[in-house]
Amino acid sequence: MSGFLDGIRCGDCECNVDWGERRNTIASIAAGVLFFTGWWIIIDAAVKYPDEGQFHHAYHTCGVIATLAFLMINAVSNGQVRGDSYSEGCMGQTGARVWLFLGFMLAFGSLIASMWILFGGFVVPQKPVVYPGIAIFFQNAFIFFGGLVFKFGRTEDLWQ
Repeated sequence: MSGFLDGIRCGDCECNVDWGERRNTIASIAAGVLFFTGWWIIIDAAVKYPDEGQFHHAYHTCGVIATLAFLMINAVSNGQVRGDSYSEGCMGQTGARVWLFLGFMLAFGSLIASMWILFGGFVVPQKPVVYPGIAIFFQNAFIFFGGLVFKFGRTEDLWQ
């Protein structure tokens, strides 16, 4: 999956742009836009529904956990997980793999929790306003996919 930007073609134009050299830039911008969009949606919902009865403030916890997972997943390079670049330190390759696994568990957990909040807190009770639940879900989905794009969309070959 880490080579999905290698085969991008710029239509039939004669510009001959080498997207492989700009892969890290494109993946970073795309991940940043996804992350920003997720937080923008939840800020909009919090401003639109400030009342505790319509939008419980504890629901922000999912987004905070998703952000923490985003940072945890991207704090470990692929070389550290494979054991290519880092063998010393606290736990070495095993520690990097455990850290990455915990990050993915938090990311999936926050995405599942946001679905639980959407359906358990807004859809099933048939509340008249469902937008805060949809905003929580989309916030976590955008942060989750932003983390995946930032982790697997970049290449480490250009770093060396």
